[in-house]
Amino acid sequence: MRRDAITALHSRAMIDRRVVLASALYLGGLGLTPAAFASARLRPAVFRRDPFLLGVASGYPHPNGMVLWTRLIADLLAPDGGVGPDDIEVGFEIALDPGFRQTVQTGLTRAEAIFAHSVHLEVRGLEPGRSYYYRFRAGEHRSAVGRTWTCPAAGQPQLPLRIGVASCQHYEQGYYHAYRHMLETGVDLIAHLGDYIYEGNTAEPVRRHDRGECQSLADYRLRYAWYRSDPTLREAHAACPWVLTHDDHEVDNDYASEQAENPGEQPGFVARRAAAYQAYYEHMPLPRDSLLAGGGLQLYRSQTVGDLLGLHILDTRQYRSPQPCPTPPRQGGSRVFVDTCPTWNDAARSMLGETQERWLQQQLGQSRARWNLLAQSVVFSLVDEDPGPRQLHWNDSWAGYPAARLRLLEAVRDSGVANPVILGGDIHAFIAADQRLEANDGNSPIIASELVTTSISSGPPPQKVIDAYNRDTLNVHHADGSHRGYLWLQLSQERLEARMIGFDSVREPTAVARTLANLSIEADRRGLQKL
Repeated sequence: MRRDAITALHSRAMIDRRVVLASALYLGGLGLTPAAFASARLRPAVFRRDPFLLGVASGYPHPNGMVLWTRLIADLLAPDGGVGPDDIEVGFEIALDPGFRQTVQTGLTRAEAIFAHSVHLEVRGLEPGRSYYYRFRAGEHRSAVGRTWTCPAAGQPQLPLRIGVASCQHYEQGYYHAYRHMLETGVDLIAHLGDYIYEGNTAEPVRRHDRGECQSLADYRLRYAWYRSDPTLREAHAACPWVLTHDDHEVDNDYASEQAENPGEQPGFVARRAAAYQAYYEHMPLPRDSLLAGGGLQLYRSQTVGDLLGLHILDTRQYRSPQPCPTPPRQGGSRVFVDTCPTWNDAARSMLGETQERWLQQQLGQSRARWNLLAQSVVFSLVDEDPGPRQLHWNDSWAGYPAARLRLLEAVRDSGVANPVILGGDIHAFIAADQRLEANDGNSPIIASELVTTSISSGPPPQKVIDAYNRDTLNVHHADGSHRGYLWLQLSQERLEARMIGFDSVREPTAVARTLANLSIEADRRGLQKL
């Protein structure tokens, strides 16, 4: 496809230009002064095409601000994004209204070429508990308008909060109807639990993006740009703040820490992972401290929303031990009979890594929020997939890390944290299940519950896997792998309400949403109830 055709495909109408950027500079949190900006060597921002093809986004709201994001790119296929090799000055406006008649902050920031001309503006100085609107300017072009908000201060009252939970959105396998429905239903926050992109292609694509498996920084940048140019995904990012964690396909299927899925790909894998992590950072509304020296990502962090929510975002991929007893020649995920795997119960093996485990224990112990959500990427529930006397488990999920799984449950129990709920993805299925210290013992106490979202567009799991979940009538309240969709949550002081919203197919440009299950958890009462 020609570049001008791709640009036309993903272009959109410019918004109202009547508001002129105010002269005052708001530079708090940027590490810049007016004098530094005056002396900085920035290329004059002149573009022949709209450089805001990927839209805008916000993330990680706190009482005084949030992260605002954009990336300047005018041509998806050009090595420099069609905006040149230099850093570019970008203006921003923040207002109380979408027409920008009540502007509260304006200023300048920098889109750095080394980070693909992305902007991660860490805003400070806003009022707690308010909605805001924002936009960027580069040259004569203005971005779309985004809506975001600040949290009430910790411990202050928070109104009921609606959260859309998303996972696994292979561009080639379907359309993003779930995000359209989120916008129609209404969400205040979107939590994405991983597999934002897929590093490869699919055999029978509904729609195509660039070909080949991502290996280099340029490859990953192009793949993210292609995903982010989807108009529905752009709108979802502009509609409300996001919080995010990753899974495997942002780098390589079933990778574990610095281990590739296939032994033949191990040479050079650490450099490939670093490139993938950088591209992830460049395309997400992440704080600037997320990209670490040495090629790592700082993704695990806690968010507090007034007195209502403690959101503990976990990283289950970067620090984990390798999967136990994989099926040769692969090093990644496999279904394993436990009695054939001598390292299965090794207590030294970890999903989170020792440092993150200690951090999570501390966060749980300190939280005073009414609800505490553990947002992470893979299924936590322990379900035997073999109908016979032996135990069969998927070793890439928490089931493959039984000692680490038990440590997490014990940490939740010992912390006394209020109303803990684990969020998961990865499996491309809806699962709602209670979590006991001893999974198969009805006398063992329920420590937490798990709500797993299905995929946005990625294909279903084997039905025999879902059948295994449905055989567990003690703990599992709902399991369905036949629908794509998302998880809608509403948190109030009294209860958590969960709707599993699915589509029979996402292979057509339009689809009808169905609520497949309604569940709730009453505050201060452990365990799911199916409505």
